[in-house]
Amino acid sequence: MDPVLVQVRRLRPKRLIPLAVSRRARRFWAATRRRWRRSLQFRVVGITLLLSAALVLAFGYTVASLISRGVLDSRINTAKEQISGGATYAAHELEGFTQADDPGLPGKLQTVAGYLATSMDVPGAEVIVLRRSANLPNLSASWPEQGAYQVMSTPAMQPMRSLVGGRPNTYQQIATLDVGMGPRKYLVLGTPVATAGDPVELYYLLPLQSEDELVQFVALVVTVTGIALVALLALIAAMMTRLVVKPVRVAARTAQRLSAGLLDQRMQVKGEDDLARLAAAFNQMAANLQRQIVRLEEMSRLQRRFTSDVSHELRTPLTTVRMAADLLFSSREDFDPAAARSAELLQAELDRFEGLLTDLLEISRFDAGFAALDAEPTDLVPVVRRVGERLAPLAERCGVPLRVDTPDTEIIAEVDPRRVERILRNLVGNAVEHGEGKPVVVTLAADSSAVAVTVRDHGVGLKTGEEKLVFNRFWRADPSRARQTGGTGLGLSISLEDARLHGGWLEAWGAPGKGAQFRLTLPTHSGDRLVSSPLRLVPDDARADEAALIGETP
Repeated sequence: MDPVLVQVRRLRPKRLIPLAVSRRARRFWAATRRRWRRSLQFRVVGITLLLSAALVLAFGYTVASLISRGVLDSRINTAKEQISGGATYAAHELEGFTQADDPGLPGKLQTVAGYLATSMDVPGAEVIVLRRSANLPNLSASWPEQGAYQVMSTPAMQPMRSLVGGRPNTYQQIATLDVGMGPRKYLVLGTPVATAGDPVELYYLLPLQSEDELVQFVALVVTVTGIALVALLALIAAMMTRLVVKPVRVAARTAQRLSAGLLDQRMQVKGEDDLARLAAAFNQMAANLQRQIVRLEEMSRLQRRFTSDVSHELRTPLTTVRMAADLLFSSREDFDPAAARSAELLQAELDRFEGLLTDLLEISRFDAGFAALDAEPTDLVPVVRRVGERLAPLAERCGVPLRVDTPDTEIIAEVDPRRVERILRNLVGNAVEHGEGKPVVVTLAADSSAVAVTVRDHGVGLKTGEEKLVFNRFWRADPSRARQTGGTGLGLSISLEDARLHGGWLEAWGAPGKGAQFRLTLPTHSGDRLVSSPLRLVPDDARADEAALIGETP
């Protein structure tokens, strides 16, 4: 087998395992963050768990430290009393030895050390007697003399030996020493022994194994108790939070069902507490909303039926009146001037009346949800130009220059050309009506996902807040103004519904004295969602004026 292939196969699992762990960690973190944002109970339990863990940790550390310090202090105090009594006993036994080379002194020291070791009654304790003279032997209760000297000569014991040899006090130190049974922790106490001859030092080595085991047991008990307490607090927090969160979740689900149209949904009322009162109040609110919605739906249904019925019923007499009016209008040249003018006015008002009926029928179809979109791939360039050509005579009568800016290339979009042309006719007609003799510019643009048409006029403009009101039915900014086209007041409302039917936007901008601009934005492909428009809603000249007022570059 090729060694290179063997090396690749060996390295591949080592690379895949960290990647898999990293993916799992990212997924777990993402799931945790998502649940943290969405679940109130999870947040409350998590915060309770963290705070209680911190509190229990601090409390456990404090308790363990105090117990450890108390056990150690108790052992130190007891050991100090023992070594003080041992030093007194050793001084009494060595009163008669005044010469350092006395041949009976080593045996006496060995006897004193053995007696002191047996009198301590502490398993594993050691007593060491050291003479200051370097060329003289050192004695221990249970070790060889050389072993005792080696233990007390370790670097860890040198600071203590210097203190013991300097002043007549008792000193203690905790050190890890090997006295022949492996390294262990000892409490070492040392004190000088007042003698008439060679100075002597007395050391007690007390094992701390039992104290360590006690401290470890206390730490284990505190840890287990803390974990159990934290888990219990988390469980209690989860249970208590559930009592509060569950009705809130039920209320949220009920509200979602109500918003989806299931008006008969209600919460279950249990007990007489605050949550029960909340559920009862929620049910009362839902019942009131249901009554209001049903009443409004009935009124809307009656209104739509009335509009549709009236529109249809007026069609027959309107047709008859139209035939008579057409006959009178065609014969007006044979009438006297007053009758001829009356025939012309009758013809104009019948045209407006017929347009109003057509708009009312269209509005009723929108309200009833019967409006259908016949979308097909359409080149919008000729549609926009055709609207400009048809409204050019009106613009000429009003003295308003009308300019249509379209690209030289095709702009294809899946739209209903009849509805789009109707929207543009309404927008351009309104712009000409309110143009005040100033130019009206129609602009067409497109990008990869949307097409847009803006209609800009420089007339009276719109006041603040009127950019939303212009799409209301029968709303007019200035009712006292004379109209040139005799509109019905429903054009912009129908245009807005046509834009929504395409999944598009119809928006307005205006400022007093600076004119207005309407923007129609439609998706290139039917059913797509719009996220932006190829053209700005606020005109560039208006943006430049605002930037000049605040001293910035547009």
